[in-house]
Amino acid sequence: MALDRNDRADGYRGIWFRLGQFDGEYGDKYSGGLSTYTMKHVPMAVHADGTTFFTYGGTRPDERDLLIMVGAYDHDQHAVCRPIVIDTKPEPNPSYDSDTVVDPHDNATIAIDGDGHVVVFVAGRGRSRPGRIYRSDDPHSVSSFSFVTEREFFAYPQPWWVDDRFVVLFTIYDENGNRELFWDRTADGHPGDHQQLVGIGGHYQISTIHDGTVYTACNWHPDGDVDRRTNLYVLATDDGETWRTVSGKRVDPPVTEVDHHSLAWDAAAENRLVYLNDIRVDDDGNPVVLYVTSAGPEPGPSNDPRYWEVARWAGDTWNRQRITDADHNYDSGSLYLTEDGWYVLGPTEVGPQPYGTGGEVACWRSTDAGTTWDRIHRLTADSEYNHTYVRRPHNHASPFDAVWADGDPYAASPSRLYIGALDGRSWQLPTEMANDWVALD
Repeated sequence: MALDRNDRADGYRGIWFRLGQFDGEYGDKYSGGLSTYTMKHVPMAVHADGTTFFTYGGTRPDERDLLIMVGAYDHDQHAVCRPIVIDTKPEPNPSYDSDTVVDPHDNATIAIDGDGHVVVFVAGRGRSRPGRIYRSDDPHSVSSFSFVTEREFFAYPQPWWVDDRFVVLFTIYDENGNRELFWDRTADGHPGDHQQLVGIGGHYQISTIHDGTVYTACNWHPDGDVDRRTNLYVLATDDGETWRTVSGKRVDPPVTEVDHHSLAWDAAAENRLVYLNDIRVDDDGNPVVLYVTSAGPEPGPSNDPRYWEVARWAGDTWNRQRITDADHNYDSGSLYLTEDGWYVLGPTEVGPQPYGTGGEVACWRSTDAGTTWDRIHRLTADSEYNHTYVRRPHNHASPFDAVWADGDPYAASPSRLYIGALDGRSWQLPTEMANDWVALD
């Protein structure tokens, strides 16, 4: 059955995707259940008024066509609604299929505006796959959405509400295919006067907001090569217009120097790659970055050792601490700074498809500001497929502390959606729903 915008699906089904690179003994560069991919799509869930709203890449049964979906979790009822279709992306795309988009690079992000409306920012890749903005017709509701506008170049949108408008960080591919970082300010999603933030030659970024300040962390792609991604830079804006380093030094965008004073870790000097996962800010206003570091881009043991690490600004210097080993560059999780400790939720454990994207999900805790870490919970075990891309909602509230998907990284498979909590509980979302709302077991 065809599904169009504002139609309801009969359950939560994730999209499976294979990139088609490095497909050797240990599978592709990344593949599997990529409904909550990429880590540069920030945020993919947001909590407000007792409900967590979330977006993901879905599909119809036994198909690969990408559907941009939105679901809602009612915290009082411990129930999810039938997901709603936001965008179907039916444009021709010769790189993948003759008449549709199957690539979850076009996944969306989600935010709440000043009036409480849910706003969905669908990523774009140019004229053949434009980005689009949708806004809920009612506050704190996903009953129906209206189209707002279209953005031609709009990869990895990251919207944050500051004062009376969104500060939107996003990526534009230049004429050489380099991924350059931009931002603009918009009250309703329509494009503002975008400005370049970083342009050393190619970058990925992650971001967050804390007490009205937007923080972003990015890496660097030497010669524009994403498979050489390295280094760690951190910038902040208090007003969405001017930028500074974490030490307060003014930055006049765009950043164009490798050895810039926003540099937090010179990973290139250590021949290490940097795969960004998450960024948070502690009560003292010090940012903390979660990432995976490895020796090379191809999957498999040849590029071990791989590590989950955090880098924390200590007020006058950056401190880096190791959490645990990783077995894939795209093992991706989220960071939580709470009153009773720091937590990481992610696929840190070896899964049923070793050295494939993802694994089994565990919870790690530090009670000394990231210096030492202990695994305190395993949220999944004895799974059929690897679990991937564990995502933290903005303003997260238990038990919806994370959402992720599963899938086989070595072969096409079904993909299911899950939510989980820092206390170790997790639930699979229903793939079939007879009612508009279904309570989770």
